[in-house]
Amino acid sequence: MITALDHVALIVRDLPAATAQYTALLGCKPNWHGGDGGAEHVWFQLDNMALDIICPTGPGFTGDMAKAHLDAHGEGIWALAYATPDLEAYHKLLTRRGVKATDPHPLRSTHVETKEKRFWRMFSTAFAGVNTFLIEQKPEDKPWPRSTMETPSGVTALDHVVVRTAAPDRALANYGAKLGLDLRLDRTAPEWNARLMFFRCGDMIVEVAHDLKAGVSDAPDSPWGFTWRTGDIDAAHARLSAAGVNVSEVRKGRREGTRVFTVRDGTCGVPTLLIGS
Repeated sequence: MITALDHVALIVRDLPAATAQYTALLGCKPNWHGGDGGAEHVWFQLDNMALDIICPTGPGFTGDMAKAHLDAHGEGIWALAYATPDLEAYHKLLTRRGVKATDPHPLRSTHVETKEKRFWRMFSTAFAGVNTFLIEQKPEDKPWPRSTMETPSGVTALDHVVVRTAAPDRALANYGAKLGLDLRLDRTAPEWNARLMFFRCGDMIVEVAHDLKAGVSDAPDSPWGFTWRTGDIDAAHARLSAAGVNVSEVRKGRREGTRVFTVRDGTCGVPTLLIGS
């Protein structure tokens, strides 16, 4: 059983630059700066998930994979990490459903400044090319501290993450039947040239989108974009505009009662919207 999206991993070439960009975008500073396995991490903890910005620094488990992703795809979303309260049981369930996954194993990260260590238990798999991690998160576990908001117009949470698919029925099976996420919407929208599938995960959405004009193929899926929530869409727009970030005008969102704007730069190559009322 998946209870939430624990974090999303973003691969970058320049960690200080990416950290500055996301500090400005999110309106908060990171609360973890760690390194292990040939990679360095910066961690932003929001209300419902975290953003883990990763930069390869040398050989190692994470560094090798991060470098391979950069070489093949450039900067962008690398992996989705879900939370489950019973790692062993969920691993057995996915195996019975035909999902090939690594064995559960510990992962350690060391805080760069304090040398404090953080431990996870996890296993990994791939759904049509989307790197997927399962992190054990028991109900009694102490939650990771929230990054301190520096402005009332900052980002509070992730509203949805977008995955692009070349094979919508394959994605429906992977995210619904295999991963067990709750399908809330499956809509074909010719006016948007898309078939959209919304899967509830905690209090956010994994949106799987298919380009109708591209047709169906066996090409791999790819994690693609973010929509971040803010409590004050107009103030967030003004704040980012004043900081020199290239943003669109505020416009009506597709969801009733919402307004959105596009962030055109400062996102490390990730298509990005902010959404609010």
